[in-house]
Amino acid sequence: QVQLVESGGGLVQPGGSLRLSCTNTGNPFGIYVMGWYRQGPGKQRELVADITTSRHTNYADSVKGRSTISIDTGKNTVYLEMNSLKPEDTAVYFCYVVASRGNYWGQGIQVTVSS
Repeated sequence: QVQLVESGGGLVQPGGSLRLSCTNTGNPFGIYVMGWYRQGPGKQRELVADITTSRHTNYADSVKGRSTISIDTGKNTVYLEMNSLKPEDTAVYFCYVVASRGNYWGQGIQVTVSS
């Protein structure tokens, strides 16, 4: 069973940075992809970035160039660093995993970009 624990959200000023972490505390066997989606107020959930266990990355155009996703397979953790944050980055960020036995989601963590 995959169990995802997210951390690192909070209130950040425009132009600031943050790092989100998501750790799988469950069984890591058969995981192909780890990543992040987000859902802003009144918006649909959208992909932010994801990374395969072979470290191929994929970014949404809206965060490309100011975000870095990385994975530590030894710690079963995926990290998302975001810089030059904008108010439109305000959202609940959800960690997700694609595994051989299904897809899994974290509970979500709030990121608010505001002065």
